[in-house]
Amino acid sequence: MAVRQDTIWERFLSPVVRLLIDEDGLRRYADSINWEKESDRYRRDDVIIPSYYSNQNFHGIAGGYLNSDAAVTYDPVTQYVLPPNEGIVRQALVDAVQVKPRRILDLGCGTGSTTLMLKQAFPEAEVIGLDLSPYMLVRAEDKARNAGLEIVWRHGNAEKTGLRDATFDLVTASLLFHETPNEVSLAILRECFRLLVTGGQVLILDGNQKTLRQLEWLNDVFEEPYIREYAASSTEANMGAAGFEAVRSQDVWWINQVTSGIKPIATENVRHYTPTSVDNNDLEGLGSPAFGIMA
Repeated sequence: MAVRQDTIWERFLSPVVRLLIDEDGLRRYADSINWEKESDRYRRDDVIIPSYYSNQNFHGIAGGYLNSDAAVTYDPVTQYVLPPNEGIVRQALVDAVQVKPRRILDLGCGTGSTTLMLKQAFPEAEVIGLDLSPYMLVRAEDKARNAGLEIVWRHGNAEKTGLRDATFDLVTASLLFHETPNEVSLAILRECFRLLVTGGQVLILDGNQKTLRQLEWLNDVFEEPYIREYAASSTEANMGAAGFEAVRSQDVWWINQVTSGIKPIATENVRHYTPTSVDNNDLEGLGSPAFGIMA
């Protein structure tokens, strides 16, 4: 299903945003990187790209996120479409962290905007950003390098990460669920449950489902392929179905929400791990338990 060309975004908002964006600067940045060579450093042969992701346009970009154009234009556009301010909205997820994380996994990390904020908030934590698009990971790494932050970027599917059970204290996802079918969102939450230690926390930042249901015209702004399905669903209910407890949502400036859940403390078969000092640039090679390789 292609994005319609007569959406509110195409007719009114896109021309305004283009006036605010330094397109020449973006073009110079895009030309400065060998995107195929750099993305090959992340691309994993065992990662299967699902059809719901590869056969759709997102944010009006033909081919979705599996191209360098998406990686270059995502940040400049997003800063204007998350009222009142992208940083404030993403900070709401960071502020909702209730655990003291030693390992953090950011699913569907995209260009790493939230991932970087998590690393800045918890500098001692090992932080991994995972995304289906190796092009987005190239941009994320560039941003982390410029910020002087050590973050591991991994090509992978949030539904089935291939990471080891119970190795993260905090798993997050920002602006991911409105871009997935509801059954995929539920599968991702079940994967979050598997990956978290008992007492670990999951945080999902996305559009406010109550607002989207009440104001139908908001669903027409970008004509995201799964936005109506997302609006009709309930992240809280899905968290409960995945096994999380203490599930609650908080509104973020009316148009967004942060939903939190805690993996309940089991009375038996509780698995613990001992933190080790590892190089964040090479977790896999140094035997991080997150990758199922014990040193």
